[in-house]
Amino acid sequence: MTTASDLLFSPYALGPLSLPNRLVMAPMTRSRAEGHVPTELHARYYEQRASAGLIISEATQVSPQGIGYLRTPGIHTDAQAEGWRLVTDAVHRAGGRIFLQLWHVGRASHVSFQPDRQAPVSSSAIAIRKGHAHTAEGPQPYSTPRALETDEIPGVVALFEHGARQAKAAGFDGVEIHAANGYIIDQFLRDGVNRRTDRYGGSIQNRARFLLEITDAVTGVFGADRVGVRVSPTGDYNDMSDSDPKALFGHVAAELSARKLVYLHVVEPISGEPPDAPERVTTLLRERFRGALIVNGGYTLEAAEQALRAGVAELVSFGVPFLANPDLPERLSRRAPLNAPDVATFYSDGPRGYVDYPRLGEAQAASAAR
Repeated sequence: MTTASDLLFSPYALGPLSLPNRLVMAPMTRSRAEGHVPTELHARYYEQRASAGLIISEATQVSPQGIGYLRTPGIHTDAQAEGWRLVTDAVHRAGGRIFLQLWHVGRASHVSFQPDRQAPVSSSAIAIRKGHAHTAEGPQPYSTPRALETDEIPGVVALFEHGARQAKAAGFDGVEIHAANGYIIDQFLRDGVNRRTDRYGGSIQNRARFLLEITDAVTGVFGADRVGVRVSPTGDYNDMSDSDPKALFGHVAAELSARKLVYLHVVEPISGEPPDAPERVTTLLRERFRGALIVNGGYTLEAAEQALRAGVAELVSFGVPFLANPDLPERLSRRAPLNAPDVATFYSDGPRGYVDYPRLGEAQAASAAR
């Protein structure tokens, strides 16, 4: 009899890729890319975690206009593609598989990050009111963006297409389009921000148009069986909201399914109940999307097993547990203790808190030596 544990650690065919297990390393910003170029340090970090069924890289901007954080990597120059080649080669040598997450922050930026200190761009000229941009000069209020002109939007779509071409040249197995967490695609999708009156605003079909045009451009580079999309239907990060997330993301899921994308990655916390938390949308997306569904949102081993057993998802992504445990699949399969994450080093520079978390055998040896 197949148990839930057997499912979590069993192989899965994701498009042309054969995954050895169903644990996905979620994309996590780590702010180690000086000059926005990946290095050997990145290669070591990702290689250490190659036992994941699939690695999704940290968010990677497709242009200088898309930068919103210190030391985040890009994929728009040849030097950046060469840096990422160090990563893909290391992961593949270790037997792993890795997708690049394509990213543009839109309004989640500050003029200090923008070329010539221009205003960031978004669907509408509405600034993020909550939180601060973390700049080289310290925390600053988010800059008020300008709304992209209708005739500018194809140029932004082309940035994602170029990023996909660079990712392919860098040796990635595929790409994930970042349409979650209040970044530029999400700013077009959700009506809490999108106040446009052109063909990219108003109706659900119009607000989804930007994502679908980017998806069509990116699948033209990689093929639909090597492209995924990440969404956060009920998330409020970066001051986001929508009046009807079920209708919006149900439409998005159906359209992506029709395009035969290899997966849909849904970020939705599993804890909290209404009215303290919004109604979950994942079940509806499972009905509308025929490809693989990846779920993310604070899953424990037991919750992941339950989701797989119930048919809610085919794969489960883990963030902080993978950050602190390079050998997470082994630890979970053996029910071994997990390393505690060092929160203070999440976004610092250098190797500390990045590539120095011990593997299970190393931790046991250190404990025995004491």
